[in-house]
Amino acid sequence: MRIVSFLPSASEMVCALGLGDQLVGVTHECDYPPEVQSKPVVVRNVLPLETLTQREIDEAVTQRLRDGESLYQVDENLLRDLEPDIIITQDLCQVCAPSGNELSQALKVLPKKPEIIWMTPKSLAGIEDNIRALGQATGRQRRAEEVIASGRQRLEKIKTRTGELSTRPRVFCMEWLNPIFCSGHWVPELVKIAGGSDTLGREGSDSVRISWDDVRKWNPEVLVVIPCGFHIEKVVQETAKLCEYEGWQDLAAVRNNRVYAVDANSYFARPGPRVIDGAELLAHLFYPGSFSWDGPSTAYRRVELNAMSRS
Repeated sequence: MRIVSFLPSASEMVCALGLGDQLVGVTHECDYPPEVQSKPVVVRNVLPLETLTQREIDEAVTQRLRDGESLYQVDENLLRDLEPDIIITQDLCQVCAPSGNELSQALKVLPKKPEIIWMTPKSLAGIEDNIRALGQATGRQRRAEEVIASGRQRLEKIKTRTGELSTRPRVFCMEWLNPIFCSGHWVPELVKIAGGSDTLGREGSDSVRISWDDVRKWNPEVLVVIPCGFHIEKVVQETAKLCEYEGWQDLAAVRNNRVYAVDANSYFARPGPRVIDGAELLAHLFYPGSFSWDGPSTAYRRVELNAMSRS
């Protein structure tokens, strides 16, 4: 079996099911588990995201989508040479991966039409469905159910402990900084499971732009910065600019030194097995005295007040 993944989260699922040796093509963003980094890259982003600010990225993405242009380039010659039996893609977010239009064009060059697995989750249940569908398509149903059951057990453990706590902190998970986006899809579920309250999030729905005034009125006690597509160093760099917003220093989270930059790519932006780690990380950030974090030390960084107190 030869599998090509158009999604970092799908590459993680493939490996979680023990199919890493059958993964023959990935995207330029696929970096976990580490062994996928040696796979042939079939999909690349057309924008130089590493050199753009968040405002510039937002403007460039908006313009390309308005003009009907793709954000991704598929290497059709390589795809033909790889002769995939299965291609995993999505139609959830055109910013996250190639959508149906790019795939339809790429399929024209393939002499043998592969099976297409569409992954479009908007919730934790949807992520489980994707894992199950991949297991069924690859003959790994038992392993898929084991992965799902393990994740559920870990989430139930968190819910049981947070259910015993008397308070739930006001939380804001910021999915984009300029312009500001609230969290959406599965992230509000993770917040709830971890014992937080984020009324600005949109559970099961798209992340949307909100005003800074909405954030100030909510006055979060914990602010978690999780910009989609960013790893920790880039998140820290962008978070430092938040002090430019009026009244930043008056937020409860800022006053109490509870602003966290988080490796969004690893734990929140990708709807794969590691969102369970994301729930455990949030529980630690919300209740550090009750939940430990046993994952990588690079998963998050507390933003120092002295670097954020400019008005």
